[in-house]
Amino acid sequence: MQRPDIPDARLLQLTAAAVIATFAWFLLRGGLPEAWHTPGSPELYLVGIAGVLLLLVPVAFVLAKRGGSGSNPVGWFNAHVACSLAGMVLIAIHSGGFLRRPPALLLLTLLVLAALGIWARVRGSRRMAATFASKAPRFMVPDAATRERLRALISEKRALLAQLDPRASEATFSVNLPHFLRAPRLALAYRRLAREESILLGTRAAVSAQQAWWRPLHMALAWIFVLGVVIHVITVTFFAGYVADGAPITWWHITAWGG
Repeated sequence: MQRPDIPDARLLQLTAAAVIATFAWFLLRGGLPEAWHTPGSPELYLVGIAGVLLLLVPVAFVLAKRGGSGSNPVGWFNAHVACSLAGMVLIAIHSGGFLRRPPALLLLTLLVLAALGIWARVRGSRRMAATFASKAPRFMVPDAATRERLRALISEKRALLAQLDPRASEATFSVNLPHFLRAPRLALAYRRLAREESILLGTRAAVSAQQAWWRPLHMALAWIFVLGVVIHVITVTFFAGYVADGAPITWWHITAWGG
């Protein structure tokens, strides 16, 4: 049976193609028209917009998954991979080759995100599969006091869940975006109890540091990138004078504050 998602070999091929395309552009950009290595030129401005739009697809994937509306998770994942790699290439082109300026940190963030994602898919997924197929001793409750606290936690969770989502089962329930929008106080309280339960059970400590922390790091870097893009868009749109630093402003903007 052919897998509906992107196989590991194809993922590595796509990644290699993105890396080769990026390096090829840096090598050949000197021979291109001046607009293609002038930061803020209309050509590079439009390339940057296209790159950001592609990189918004993974954000939409997260929102759809957390919002409970991701009816085709494999399709979303495939789009997340393809659009991320294509967007990364376009953002590299958008930089104009000027990598000593603060916006270049966004490109570095993308590279780390891509590396984490590839590791998780090619290596991390196998470790996680082996973990699910085994019985970790650290999941065992060590003493009576911990068991008593767990019973109290589960009772509290069930009481909250009756208000938060009466049709859900505490054993399989996970707080998602609609719960936060509908009842933020209850959702936060439930998340707090679930986190305490996880700490008592030692679930994160039962696996390797790579397995335990790659996803939190991946998500943190993703939201840092989104925040960086927002800041970049605001500065070039409203503080174009500051960004240009005395040079001509060649991109679309609303105000030239800071000049």
